[in-house]
Amino acid sequence: MAEIAIIGGTGLTTLKNLAITERQILQTPYGEPSGPVISGVLNGKNVVFLARHGYGHTIPPHKINYRANLWVLQEIGVKNIIAVAAVGGIRADLTPGSIVIPDQIIDYTWSRHATYFEEGLTHVTHIDFSLPYCETLRQSLLAAAKAAGLAVAASGTYGATQGPRLETAAEVNRLERDGCDLVGMTGMPEAALARELGLCYASCAVVANQAAGRGPSEITMQDIEHNLVIGMDKVRTLLEHVIPAL
Repeated sequence: MAEIAIIGGTGLTTLKNLAITERQILQTPYGEPSGPVISGVLNGKNVVFLARHGYGHTIPPHKINYRANLWVLQEIGVKNIIAVAAVGGIRADLTPGSIVIPDQIIDYTWSRHATYFEEGLTHVTHIDFSLPYCETLRQSLLAAAKAAGLAVAASGTYGATQGPRLETAAEVNRLERDGCDLVGMTGMPEAALARELGLCYASCAVVANQAAGRGPSEITMQDIEHNLVIGMDKVRTLLEHVIPAL
């Protein structure tokens, strides 16, 4: 049984070195997950992989069934989740192609199914979300990056926006004033749902572009795709080093 899962985001729909052993189409009380759960072996460890946006990258961030995705991973025995995500860099040092291991989140999303604790409750349930990422897993990612010789940003506040459009320059200015260092569209409610299920969850964020108003020119999908090729190669190296250590 695999206790480690990788949720792939934009630019990471497959893992090159994953020896696939099984593909499972699974149902949950919350509907269908984004796609089949792929089980396999990566560097001698059993892992599972799930593409957040579907394997054809067809599900926009506000339509992802986050509850089904996290539920199905927990049901098959996963304990640790590394969530890969493409983000925009707000902080000056977060340049395209760089890697960030965030330690905080500010949630700007709306109308997403953000909790399992809604119906049939015997009492109202609150979770402690002071530190939204599993610090043990964060430190494992940082140690693996050091061992692999990868330069990563060891902290950062992730601003989770609704999408699927990119943000305006004024919105990015507000995010910066609020203390955000990077901006993405899938960080929430994924992290909170993992916490509700008692899963150890950490994010590996790849800077795909400078956020609106931070770069010298308009943001283009061509530039994003180019930067993700560079960034995702680093992510694969990082995963190859961290998985055996977990």
